[in-house]
Amino acid sequence: MLVRRTVGLLALIAALAAPMPVLAQDQPIRIVFPFAAGGSGDALTRLIAAKMQEGLRRTVIVENRTGAAGRIGTVAVKNAAPDGNTLLLTPIAPVAVYQHVYPNLDYDPLKDFAPVSHVATFDFAIAVGAQIPAKTLKELVAWVKADPARATFASPAAGALPHFFGVLLGRAAGLELRHAPYRGSAAALPDLIAGHVPMMFTTLSDFVENHKAGRIRILATSGKARSPFVEGIPTFREAGYDIEGSAWYGAFAPARTPKDIVDRYSKIMAAAVQAPDVKQKLLDFGLQPTGTTAAELAAIQKADSERWAPAVKASGFKPAQ
Repeated sequence: MLVRRTVGLLALIAALAAPMPVLAQDQPIRIVFPFAAGGSGDALTRLIAAKMQEGLRRTVIVENRTGAAGRIGTVAVKNAAPDGNTLLLTPIAPVAVYQHVYPNLDYDPLKDFAPVSHVATFDFAIAVGAQIPAKTLKELVAWVKADPARATFASPAAGALPHFFGVLLGRAAGLELRHAPYRGSAAALPDLIAGHVPMMFTTLSDFVENHKAGRIRILATSGKARSPFVEGIPTFREAGYDIEGSAWYGAFAPARTPKDIVDRYSKIMAAAVQAPDVKQKLLDFGLQPTGTTAAELAAIQKADSERWAPAVKASGFKPAQ
């Protein structure tokens, strides 16, 4: 009898001494931003992370998983456990455009992710360094045509929407533009300012600060109407070239993440981007804060996927480029 009690006691001690499993709610929440740090999208992600940390009373960290034009970070979230501990905050391209670009994409944007919230919109733009003589888009086109060696444009990544805008402008203007992809806007802007590349396409928000400081000049923006963030700058269409399209940032979870978790995060994020302190910072970056339900983001994602498919095809871009 004593032996049995001793064995039972030892088993109980061993069980109590064994490491307890870590509960999902005790783990940090990781928000993956699949591009480099330093741009407006990265800043947006960190602002949302700080508000989520306050609202959930849990640690929320931001991870920049760069590479392959955002696909590496996006795949990492697809492969994460659907427990609410890993989220993706991304611009439109990886989740609504890349399926039309890459024939062997490692994920299905519409099936492998659970939409959480649409958090901000933004326009694209073209800018030149201050030393470039062109003051308008038509002057830039004429300047490039006068010397084909000048026909290089930078963008934050190959196969992203700023790249497509460069390709489309080249076709619309009759230019053979050469693409110089960078690892994010923050890496490309110093070369634009220094004159190492004559022009650059990226999000308008990533240009605003340097434009206002006179280090670069924005020549056109991509929306249907002129942007409220930069005075006197025409749209591409107003400048004489039929290019248009705004974009957005959205948050996603791995598919099969429980709906109650998705809905809770959606409400927190929607409130976060409309909080006065965050909203003003986003406006300063050139971002228009939104904040939607999960269902609203799902509808936007599907509609934009259908909208961009013909634009990508018309660009002629292939992943090998």
